[in-house]
Amino acid sequence: MNKGELIAAIAKDNDLSKVDAGKVLESVLKNIMKGMKKSPVQLVGFGTFKKVKRKARMGRNPATGEKIKIKAKVVTQFKASKNPKY
Repeated sequence: MNKGELIAAIAKDNDLSKVDAGKVLESVLKNIMKGMKKSPVQLVGFGTFKKVKRKARMGRNPATGEKIKIKAKVVTQFKASKNPKY
């Protein structure tokens, strides 16, 4: 399922236009991102979104085999619930 299909499903399930469903989805995603700045965002029965710091490390360029340094960065991590409610 892609974003367009998800918007269509939200619109159908809630008797909304696709434009309104798109606004709802964008709002949910924006608020998850905003919430992750403070602490992990836990959606019971679905999973948890959180920020994780990756350390700098050495990698290898697959084309040349040359060693390269990969910088440290912050990434988003999602951990699914043990018992997701389908």
